[in-house]
Amino acid sequence: MSSEIDRALQFNRTALNILAERQGLLAANIANADTPNFKARDVDFASALKNALSDDTTNLTANSAVPLAHTAPKHLSGQTGENIMGSPVMYRNVLQPSADGNTVDMDRERAQFADNAVRYEASLKFIDSKIKGILSAIQG
Repeated sequence: MSSEIDRALQFNRTALNILAERQGLLAANIANADTPNFKARDVDFASALKNALSDDTTNLTANSAVPLAHTAPKHLSGQTGENIMGSPVMYRNVLQPSADGNTVDMDRERAQFADNAVRYEASLKFIDSKIKGILSAIQG
């Protein structure tokens, strides 16, 4: 059974986890900007948050997948792909194709990286404010 404080912070905690995972994806995109045939990846934050907070995916953690039963040693693993809190990691649509097959647009990646960092900081401020409010209520 979770405590009242746990329930009060669940939304913000989930949002922070998704934003942290997304920051890693965006950093990987930037790091691989010069890698031939690298495909930029991202996750839809809104759908990831919705999936993470819905009842049917409460037990999912970052990059979790349902394991398949292997009945023979030569069966493939059945990995369906990476996901964040139940939302699939998707490839970015190419705005301007490159000759080497790389789909990273540095201007777009930098903007997304900065936007995600601001959202992360805002979530931290919300949690800080909520904790101060809880402490204020406890201390009377």
